Amino acid sequence: MVSGIVIVRFITTSGTMNRRSYKIIVGIALLIGLLFSGCESQLTQEAGFLEGVISIGPICPVETDPPDPGCLPTAETYKAYPVSIWTSNGRRKIAQINPALNGSYKTELIPGNYVVKLGTTNNGIGGSNLPAEVTITSQNKTILNIDIDTGIR
Repeated sequence: MVSGIVIVRFITTSGTMNRRSYKIIVGIALLIGLLFSGCESQLTQEAGFLEGVISIGPICPVETDPPDPGCLPTAETYKAYPVSIWTSNGRRKIAQINPALNGSYKTELIPGNYVVKLGTTNNGIGGSNLPAEVTITSQNKTILNIDIDTGIR
């Protein structure tokens, strides 16, 4: 805003200017000031977090207690069931969730509304609690635990 005032001041002191030209320049300076002030508020808005645990199973036809280590999800299992974060209208992918081997994840997002989707179709076998709508607020965490049923029985 200060740069717009300096420009107007320079033009008015450097020569003659009619009233209409002065109003146009002041209007442009105000619009530039409003434009930059709006950008600044978006840049300073602090991110929030989406976090939780992705549970995928069963991996084997028979589950045991304690679980058979060969029947626990691996990195390949999580890659086979990709989970993504999309804009609230579902048109643009924002991020891919990459969980740790225990299924936990944490993703930083700017405040807003999002849709979390499973990236594969299961052809009517199994299921999940996705898609899910989430709202992220500044400096807060939103918990979304994701359950994916592989359909293995």
